[in-house]
Amino acid sequence: MTSIPPTRLPCAELHLHLEGTLEPETIFALAERNRIDLEYPDVETLSAQYEFSDLQSFLNLYYANMATLRTAVDFAEMTDAYLARAAGAGVRHAEVFLDPQAHLVRGVALEEVMDGVSTALGSSMATHGISSGLIVTMLRDHTAQSAMDVLEAVLALGTPILGIGLDSAEVGHPPSKFVNVFARARAEGLHVVAHAGEEGPPAYVWEALDLLQVERIDHGIRCLEDDGLVERLVAERIPLTVCPLSNVRLRVVDEIGAHPLPAMLARGLNVTVNSDDPAYFGGYLDDNLTAVRDAFDLDPAVLTTLARNSVDASFADDARKAALHAEIARAAG
Repeated sequence: MTSIPPTRLPCAELHLHLEGTLEPETIFALAERNRIDLEYPDVETLSAQYEFSDLQSFLNLYYANMATLRTAVDFAEMTDAYLARAAGAGVRHAEVFLDPQAHLVRGVALEEVMDGVSTALGSSMATHGISSGLIVTMLRDHTAQSAMDVLEAVLALGTPILGIGLDSAEVGHPPSKFVNVFARARAEGLHVVAHAGEEGPPAYVWEALDLLQVERIDHGIRCLEDDGLVERLVAERIPLTVCPLSNVRLRVVDEIGAHPLPAMLARGLNVTVNSDDPAYFGGYLDDNLTAVRDAFDLDPAVLTTLARNSVDASFADDARKAALHAEIARAAG
């Protein structure tokens, strides 16, 4: 039997922005389909812009490229393309992020956005062997009222979602701003997660835990600056959805060899590896795992632990988790 490379073990991906999977070639194809004029004349010129100084410099390009997404078909094709690539990376369960506010402000109807994504996710198991779920993320640099309005609209629409999250420009937009929005989501039985501790301070992680009552922290690498926070995260087994290549490309860490992943594992933190916005940051989940394996000479057992962590941290039901753990055991030998 051919062994599976340890960087392609069956796993779950829990930190993936669908809009961040738009490859430059796809952006140009969508622009032509939807008759949109792009600022850049060709794929090479656009690709050359993918050198970022910080999170905001990335977000500026990220939101500009979203303008090519107009119809439910566009959103469905984007989602299906990610699922196809993820399957090749070993992903067997995906909980993906979507930013409805970023499309609503462009005049795209919520129904177009949600119907397109949910259509692709609805066939993800049959088509790609990936179970899936959708997390609607709120833009923290927009108002809390805007987030509440979107949440209510999504609930009224009835599209199945796993939960809500919090993303976009972190510094200056603490989780405390969205207490009522997250309380409303929890009251509806939705799962809640939040980006915290990437560019923002450890205090944002505390707020996400205490005020938003999140079940997972997205990124969270700055938790290492606060020993008390680390102790709590370890004691409560709060998952941290870490994105190594993203952290390097956004200058959160200088190079992959300086990434805190080994220190996080050594401290007993419940870490998972994910790809964040892979079209912009240099790779999908297998690329991220290969990068940290090579940088830190990670033992295959560590990579297996990361795969198991991803399944345990997911919102999949118990039967699906058991099936995924069995698949990991077979693949790991």
